[in-house]
Amino acid sequence: MHQIFDRTDLANDTCTAERIFEPSHGFIENTLPSMRQAFAAGADVVEIDVHPTTDGQFAVMHDWTLDCRTEGTGPTREHDMAYLKSLDVGYGYTADGGKSFPFRGKGTGLMPSLRDVVESFPDRRFLINFKSREAREGEMLARMLTDNPQWRDRIWAVYGGDEPTFEAARQVEGLKGFGSRSTKQCLIRYLALGWSGYVPQSCRNTYVMVPGNIAWLLWGWPNRFHARMERAGSGIILLGPYSSGDPGTSGIDRPDQLSLVPPGFDGYIWTNRIEDIGPMLR
Repeated sequence: MHQIFDRTDLANDTCTAERIFEPSHGFIENTLPSMRQAFAAGADVVEIDVHPTTDGQFAVMHDWTLDCRTEGTGPTREHDMAYLKSLDVGYGYTADGGKSFPFRGKGTGLMPSLRDVVESFPDRRFLINFKSREAREGEMLARMLTDNPQWRDRIWAVYGGDEPTFEAARQVEGLKGFGSRSTKQCLIRYLALGWSGYVPQSCRNTYVMVPGNIAWLLWGWPNRFHARMERAGSGIILLGPYSSGDPGTSGIDRPDQLSLVPPGFDGYIWTNRIEDIGPMLR
């Protein structure tokens, strides 16, 4: 669970904490309480963002830099975990252009490490989002899971930058990885050749992210498409409508968008509003 924000003219470097809507709950993204609440609302998998720290850990934090959400400055990865845990992750949130900061002082010490996350949720699963294109991050995750095999089942999949994503998938047996480039390759090639039953290599042994507004174009959607992906070792993640002007990941976030979910759909549904959509899907 997280604070919803205005997506108008959104860019990759937009400080979304400065454009939240009036809060309807008190949870801050990428914190243990927000993850716990998401699972309670019905999530099967929770997506979290990671950055390597100077002391060899992974910090769980969305932004590349600290300046937007915290009182810190500079790239997240240029600090050690002890310093990052001293920050207030609710510091920068405002719904009125900086007149008030409803979460300031409430997020001190709430930035977890990846270790904190997997140890706090022994029976839950997480999708890891790599924010960089450094292969060493995939190596770091693989080493972490090798050293702690009891954590393996908690890492459902990895995605983001191709280099760390596919390095982690290469080193960790059975770990699925996907990125925007491979997803586009998969969908475009399937659109061209799926009539024949052909499943491109980029669609195999992965999770295929399908925007809800173009799903009907996929040959055999939904049942035959699902069966083909399943035979190819892949699952489906149904997204919200794709928009070329929005760099974020659109989810099934409003009740009217539930019409995009086919009856009996057996894949995963991406939502940014689990508190609303989770109970409806139940």
